[in-house]
Amino acid sequence: MEIRPPIENAPPGDAFYTPPPLLPGPTHGEPIYQRRLDNPTAELVCGDNWLVMYRSEDVHGEPIATSGIIALPFADPPPGGFPVITWAHGTVGVAHLCAPSRDTLASGAHPMNAVPQRMLNYFLKNGWAVAMTDYEGLGTTDRRHPYLLGKSEAYGALDIVRAARALFGDAISDRFAIVGHSQGGQAALFTAHHAPAWTPELRLAGVCAMAPANHPLQQVHAGAGYDGYTPGLAFTALFLCGAIGGDPSILPEEVLAPDVYRDRWPHVTERCRAGLSDKDSWGGIRGIEQFMPGYPLRTNQHQARFDAQLAAMNPDLSLTVPVRIAQAADDDRVQADPAPLPGTDRLVEELNATNPGNQVEYVRYPGNVVKPDALLGVHFGTINHDTPATIAWLTAMFGKLSSTDSPA
Repeated sequence: MEIRPPIENAPPGDAFYTPPPLLPGPTHGEPIYQRRLDNPTAELVCGDNWLVMYRSEDVHGEPIATSGIIALPFADPPPGGFPVITWAHGTVGVAHLCAPSRDTLASGAHPMNAVPQRMLNYFLKNGWAVAMTDYEGLGTTDRRHPYLLGKSEAYGALDIVRAARALFGDAISDRFAIVGHSQGGQAALFTAHHAPAWTPELRLAGVCAMAPANHPLQQVHAGAGYDGYTPGLAFTALFLCGAIGGDPSILPEEVLAPDVYRDRWPHVTERCRAGLSDKDSWGGIRGIEQFMPGYPLRTNQHQARFDAQLAAMNPDLSLTVPVRIAQAADDDRVQADPAPLPGTDRLVEELNATNPGNQVEYVRYPGNVVKPDALLGVHFGTINHDTPATIAWLTAMFGKLSSTDSPA
């Protein structure tokens, strides 16, 4: 089967990321712009990379444009087309320039964007196409990314698979799997939850979540009582962006302490996640200084809605496909058991209780087994350590779906 590349119709340079006006009507997943990726920092070297912008929806039903990359193996498609991995990336921030498809060597998000490329190239070598959404509001310049807003992440990760099939036709299979790490692990679980209703024509083989973000409400409450400084307070700003995306009635000036709102809140659209942790930003305030006095024991209406959105971000969801979760016991970012707070161990217990007929395959690596990434530690080291086992698991899951059977 010959791959017929699509017509390149995208504006040059960063003008690509300014979406055209969108009106309700065409289906989600429809391509808007596409061109061969001309960013060597972001490309997967084992495939043919395309920069794409495609239609999706926000959680309020409004049409939006989302950017990402689609990479096809350097090979002829097999009968039925290349199976697809839709990749959900980890935390980079909410600023547009932090997006994986816009990555540069100088970006504050570059280390986080670079580590997964080794695994994604292995996927291509294995004969799978890779679809990499930037997520809503990352990359594109018309909105702010709603961090950890599960349905938004899911729509972005599912609609880019639709876009790949629209652009490359029979070269792309209707069989796909979801893989994600950290924020993307949480996003992967939400994507699997929403897939049956959002993309019923696609056949999902399974979902693999590495160190999935979980229980943000409990983390924020713990941080609000912390009488000290920590780079982890950067996540408060990101969580609040996600909460506002889900409930635009939340006013950040009513959630945060006045000086934090004035001096730190603007940084969220200016810096990547690492920059938010600097001492002149969220890393330079004490945990107890973040919020209006009294939080979380006494909440105003905006803080209460903030809490409700945080609770809904925990990926304890009904799932109908095989689920694999990998977690390092000594991961100090997303922790297995950060007692007294709940962590990934608790999430797995919750998922198993929610899905009694579909138990999670939980791979919990003991301490000192995962080699830390030189810059980013065990949390990112888990990606490379788990790659061979992930590929073996995905191969088995794809093998259970015939390349010619129809969707159920």
